[in-house]
Amino acid sequence: MLHPTARLTLAAAALACAAPAAHAQVYTNGTATATFLVTLNVLANCSISAAPLAFGTAGTLSSPVQGQTTLTVRCTNSTPYNVGLDAGTVTGSTVANRLLAGTATGNTATTVAYQLYQEAGRTTIWGNTQGTNTVGGVGNGTAQTLNVYGQVATQTAPSPDTYQSTVTATVYF
Repeated sequence: MLHPTARLTLAAAALACAAPAAHAQVYTNGTATATFLVTLNVLANCSISAAPLAFGTAGTLSSPVQGQTTLTVRCTNSTPYNVGLDAGTVTGSTVANRLLAGTATGNTATTVAYQLYQEAGRTTIWGNTQGTNTVGGVGNGTAQTLNVYGQVATQTAPSPDTYQSTVTATVYF
């Protein structure tokens, strides 16, 4: 006498053997073919991301304070691009004279001058006018890193506070 579990296993095996296999049939009367076009339209495209630039902590601003950050640009292969940096969000800030503003209540009108540059020597200002002060490149389909060099100029130190601005990086392609 078979155990009830064994009976179920044998019954399942018998059903599996009885079920016809779902295979394609073989035909020998001839063949016909058709072709179809497969396409993909790749458009010029770019994306950009930015890491924060933190100048750290300073007690006085009797000498320049330097910092650096990176932008990451990813463009389709062979797509030329320019990257621009705007003046930031502080009232009165321009590309030529960028400003950080205080964040504490009652100190938001106080500013600290700083600048963003295209190279480590900090001589060429990075702006937002294509053909004048942007940084160009050609996409290769992978992420390309661009360094942004910042400097807080020597100046009279304002009240203790956290000074900040939000700069927008734009990739033109």
